[in-house]
Parts: sequence; structure tokens; C-alpha cells
Amino acid sequence: MDSTTCNVHRPLVLKPNREVKMKEEEKEQEEIDQDFDHKNTCTEWETILPTLPKQKGWMGNHLVQYQGFWFSPSGLKGVMHARDHFKSLPTDILLSTSPKAGTTWFKALLFTIMNRRNYQFSSHPLLTTNPHDLVLFIEAMIDQTPSASPITTDISSSRLLSTHIPYSLLPNSIKTSCCRIVYMCRDPKDALISQWQYMKKLRPKEMPPLLLQEVVELFCDGVSHFGSFWDHALGYHRASQESPKKVLVLTYEAMMMDPTVNIKRLADFIGHPLDPEEESGGVVERMVSLCSFENLSSLEVNKSGVQQFTAQFKVPNSHFFRKGLTGDWKNHLTPAMVESLNKISKERFGGSDLEFLYS
Repeated sequence: MDSTTCNVHRPLVLKPNREVKMKEEEKEQEEIDQDFDHKNTCTEWETILPTLPKQKGWMGNHLVQYQGFWFSPSGLKGVMHARDHFKSLPTDILLSTSPKAGTTWFKALLFTIMNRRNYQFSSHPLLTTNPHDLVLFIEAMIDQTPSASPITTDISSSRLLSTHIPYSLLPNSIKTSCCRIVYMCRDPKDALISQWQYMKKLRPKEMPPLLLQEVVELFCDGVSHFGSFWDHALGYHRASQESPKKVLVLTYEAMMMDPTVNIKRLADFIGHPLDPEEESGGVVERMVSLCSFENLSSLEVNKSGVQQFTAQFKVPNSHFFRKGLTGDWKNHLTPAMVESLNKISKERFGGSDLEFLYS
């Protein structure tokens, strides 16, 4: 073999090795940069936390106010991480809700709609997996060790995500991309009772009981997890008025009253419309049955499993299934409480599509 032949073949052998090495170095540097960025977010959180206004907490000692909304300290950390590091894709579907406004149910419905052609109903993932494990919260995906759950890589391949973050505090990549947002709203009186019952179960036993009168006052003042219920709903409602192809607002009550119509509406909005064969073949009815409160709450995974949102925060799956009804507030609220809540709803929701939530 002459020297010319050697000169031709040597680069073909060495080039892949150089490319592999360069890619490994780039990946290493990217991980270093990500860790550095996450540390910057943590530093900002640690710096501002002592300066923020505080109010009594529902589940812990206190909530802190950040840009007009109230959060637990750890919840705020998740919001800031999502703000700084989440990168939305144009194909993402994001479910947003206030806490205890039907989040678990709508996660199940959206997952089923999007994946109805991928799974048989008889062996569906929802039969063995809690909806929160199938549809992740973007603000809960980074915990104390960011490198263990890199939000900029792992999340990007997941097309269905969820959040409790108010619209004004969503990551810019969500607001500026072509992704679509489904916002789920609920009668604030039912949302209040559901939050109260949920928080009572998670409140440390060494803390005094969470009294309903106190909770109603906090709720009316807008001091609840992820902020004022009314501000939260109106933020997404305004966004839906400005960008109806990007943001869809649905209510818990409307889905309960007519699931068939609203599932079709959901499917159309997220780009997974039902074809005539599916409609005539009972697919919608099977999706409704699969995602029903009666079915999901009876499954072993939802009776005995545990949801580990972060290293410090875990919730028994059974806590996500209480009654699945509308109007349960009538069993708990006094007439004076109802009057106070309805007055605020009338002032805030009057003249909007959300008006019927208090009428």
C-alpha cells in the first residue's frame, strides 16, 4: 500500500472517533451548563424567599406571595425552575388547572383521547397507572438534583403535560410557541371544599386543625395554593379570548353534564378528532367509562399506590379520589359563606363565559 492510499484511508478511520469524542465533550459541557443554570435558579429562589410577603398556609406553616400569586416555598421553587428551564415544543399539549379543579380526571381524559389508537381498552395504562404518572406537572419535574431529571431533555419528548402555574407566570416558551393549552375550571365553591378536604389529609398532625371558616376567609382573600382562584381562571380565560386556537377553557360542570359533546370538542382542539367509525362504534362511551370516577377510584393502583411528586412531597393515590361530584359544597358551606363566595364570583366572572359558575 503506498502513502497516497494511507492518506486516503486514515481520515475515514479517525473521523468517527473525533466526532464521537466531540459529541461526548459537547454533552458533558451541556450538562455542566445546565447544572450551573439550575444552581442560579436555586440561588435566586433562596435570595428572594425571605423578602416575600407571607400568609398562613393550608398545608404547611405559610404561603409566600410572588408576582401577585401565593405559593408554598417549594411550589415557588418549582415554578421558577419551569420558568427558567422548560422548553416547549409546538406539538405539546398542556393541561392547566387550579388545584383540585378536576386535574386527575382531565389528565385521564386527555391521555385516553390522545392515545386511543395506541392501546386496547382491556389493557390500557390507566388500569395499572395513576394519571399523575402518565401526565407530569412541569413544575414538579426538577427537585433537589436537577441532573437527575433534566427538564430540557426528558420533557421535550413528552407531548402531554400539566401545570397549576397561573397563565402570567408560564414559561415564555409555552406562551410564544404553537403548543395548545386546555384550561379546566370549576365552581369555586366545589374547588374550595375539595382543596380543604385534600389539604386536611396532608397537613402535618402536629399542626392545629384546618378549620373551614378560616379556609373560606383565606380563599376569599386569594390566599390559596397557586394564587387567587378567580385571578387564575381569568388569566387563562383572557388568553383564550385573545388566542382561541391556542387556549381552550372547559369546565368540570360542562364535562359532567355532557361528556360526549365535550370529549369531541377536546379531541378536535388538540388535533386528535374522532372519525365517524369511532363515533358510531362507541369509542367515546368507552373513554368516558374508562375515565369515570367509579372506575378509576376502584383500581388497585389508585387505592394503594403513592405519588412521589418530589423527594419531600408524596401523596397516596387514594387522596386524588374523594367524591367526583358537583355541588358537594352544599354539604359544608353555611349560607353566609356561600353569599361571600358568590359575591366575589359575580364581581370577577360577571359578563364572561364563566358567569354560570356562580349562578
